[in-house]
Amino acid sequence: MYTLYIANKNYSSWSLRPWILMRELSIAFTERVMPFSEGPNWPAFREFAPNGKVPCLHDQGEKIWDSLAIIEYLAERHVNVWPTDTKARTWARCAAAEMHSGFGALRTHCTMNCGIRVHLNDVPATLKSEITRLNELWNEGLTRFGGPFLAGKTFTAVDAMFAPVIFRAQTYGIPLEGKAASYAEHMLNQPAMRAWYDEALKESWREADHEAEAKAAGTWTADLRMK
Repeated sequence: MYTLYIANKNYSSWSLRPWILMRELSIAFTERVMPFSEGPNWPAFREFAPNGKVPCLHDQGEKIWDSLAIIEYLAERHVNVWPTDTKARTWARCAAAEMHSGFGALRTHCTMNCGIRVHLNDVPATLKSEITRLNELWNEGLTRFGGPFLAGKTFTAVDAMFAPVIFRAQTYGIPLEGKAASYAEHMLNQPAMRAWYDEALKESWREADHEAEAKAAGTWTADLRMK
């Protein structure tokens, strides 16, 4: 059986991607949660991941690191990781790669913190342009392939890659337009998304740097996490 190493569910956007893909596609795995520590995580995370980061998948002695590499590894061994339709699969791979390498302002200004609600102090031009692109991209996929998921009727890897953005939109009130708004609501109602969110709220860990990033983003209007 696979073993998937992840960090705190409240904070770890990269961990969410392979976790939700495997849960939604019923790919069995053992979960190992390694909480972020105060200061460098490299020494502790290096014990299970060559790059000293999460997520990392272990499979019969193999170590597969980086969320997109894990997705491709799983795609070689399981059906329906990517859409079966050629055009949908091509679009999904492009969109997933864009998420993997882009949206830097969104990551910087809207750090993942599932359990809080924040009114942003400022929306700089770089973030505005990325929100515009996000809406454009999601609405394109939903319109071209009919929804309710980004590349068609079923959950695939491209939805997993954008899953952390769903939580960011909920936390920071990111404006979603047209079909993108319905898509976000649909995703939040998926069993694996609900499970991740519920478990994130129950976590007692707090890590100073992640908390400070969220504090710097704006005014907290709610903290729904376990006290």
